[in-house]
Amino acid sequence: MVDLVIWLIVGAAAGWIAGIVVKGAGFGPLGNIVVGILGSIVAGFIFPLLGRGLIGDVVYAAIGAIILLLVVFWFRRA
Repeated sequence: MVDLVIWLIVGAAAGWIAGIVVKGAGFGPLGNIVVGILGSIVAGFIFPLLGRGLIGDVVYAAIGAIILLLVVFWFRRA
């Protein structure tokens, strides 16, 4: 249960960071948090061997959220 809460907090932080980086392509604060949580899942598949730790997890989750935000933004524009 504690891991789930930490995962949600990391995803929320990642979504917030992604929303700042990808201005104009976000979904608002709540939507970006959801994308951040999904991005942390994406990052779990992309960056499994690059090390662990809270800072690393937030950075990797933010990268995953940014990738996801850009992909969704491109599909919405098409």
